[in-house]
Amino acid sequence: MKLSQYTIIRKLHDSSNYFIMNPLSMQADIISQQEMEAIANGTYDTSILKQKGYVLDEQKEKMLYRKAYLDFLDTRDNSEVQIFFVPWYACNFACSYCYQSGYDNKGTVTPEVIDAFFLYINTHITKPKYITLFGGEPLLDSPHARKIISYFIEKANQYSLHLAIVTNGYTLSSYIDILKKATIREIQVTLDGTEDVHNTRRFTKTKTPTFDAIVTGIDTALKHNIPINLRVVVDAQNINDLPNLAQFAIDKGWTNNPLFKTQIGRNYELHYCQADNAKLYDRASLYEKIYELIIQHPYILQFHKPAFSISKFLFEQGAMPNPLFDACPGCKTEWAFDYTGKIYPCTAMVGKNGEEVGTYYPTVSLNTTVIEEWEKRDVTSIPQCQQCSLSLLCGGGCAAVAKNKHGNILQSDCRPVDTLLSMGISLYFEKEIGNYHTKSCNNQKSI
Repeated sequence: MKLSQYTIIRKLHDSSNYFIMNPLSMQADIISQQEMEAIANGTYDTSILKQKGYVLDEQKEKMLYRKAYLDFLDTRDNSEVQIFFVPWYACNFACSYCYQSGYDNKGTVTPEVIDAFFLYINTHITKPKYITLFGGEPLLDSPHARKIISYFIEKANQYSLHLAIVTNGYTLSSYIDILKKATIREIQVTLDGTEDVHNTRRFTKTKTPTFDAIVTGIDTALKHNIPINLRVVVDAQNINDLPNLAQFAIDKGWTNNPLFKTQIGRNYELHYCQADNAKLYDRASLYEKIYELIIQHPYILQFHKPAFSISKFLFEQGAMPNPLFDACPGCKTEWAFDYTGKIYPCTAMVGKNGEEVGTYYPTVSLNTTVIEEWEKRDVTSIPQCQQCSLSLLCGGGCAAVAKNKHGNILQSDCRPVDTLLSMGISLYFEKEIGNYHTKSCNNQKSI
């Protein structure tokens, strides 16, 4: 008996049980140590393992892989495109971990460049799309910035395009009357903890605290039915304040508002970001810390339910997601443009010298060789992914991080998805925390 290449068996975190999973056959179960040992020594009932797709003959595995890959490409080809636009790299903050700190922040967009941007995306990106305003800080507090953002919204409305905005939130409340004229998909705002913790990390260039202004902006946006995506950037400096921030959001009533959602971002080394690496978590250690905090403070789940790879999806949907052949949207379902007229593959690359893949102003030009390399990047083109049992859960990771580490986007940015799954399945399926109760994966009995 030979298990499929994509069948993984790992011990659950803080448990005597194991999980067995195959993202290609889209099956997952919790098993006992005895069952794991029986599978390992070949005494387990092979017919059950074949029925569930943990054992696949070579021909069937190739057939499933080919079909899943074609389905993935079809889905991606029909997916909405997110287009980022940077009107300037200037920012009113001096955050302690800014990855754009070394960028040239001089210059600003003009109406002529905005016109060229909208002409380009409506001529060359014909799939469904929406725009995300990015920076620097797109909502600067100046008459010029307000005039430019108002004009940008007019153009978006002219083309019936929805907007999202990534902002530090400091001026959000004063921009509401302008933003109400747009169709806003969401506004992403960052709070790095409760007041004292946040203000030690995210402050203005004049060292002014920012917490109160951001909270007012969130309240104002929600009051006007504008969706908020609250992001928390965490590292060793602020992670222990997560329970306090969760309680703050609960007390504010944000977590009961259907227009409010959250995400946790890992502070990590990218470009000019974070010189003090001692503060940084790798992905596995961060999630282990979050796991511990949730065990101690279950109400955190009212504020944020971590994905732990596909664990949250499994629990909420009662089924496996489709295999992930590509985790990088660059030059496929994501593009980034800035006020200089340059085009970049994604937000992680936008503004970085040498990473542009073309221009839209003053003339249109594309580096098709580089674009094609980004387009072909998936687990089928990354050598390290070829024999990896985790590839259809990891998707090869982030191309920007891979290039930052290895100098080449056709390298892997390996994700510790098995470690995350061991924690997530344990948390969501075995531990009775908050509204989460014990249940087996796929809503089926464990094998």
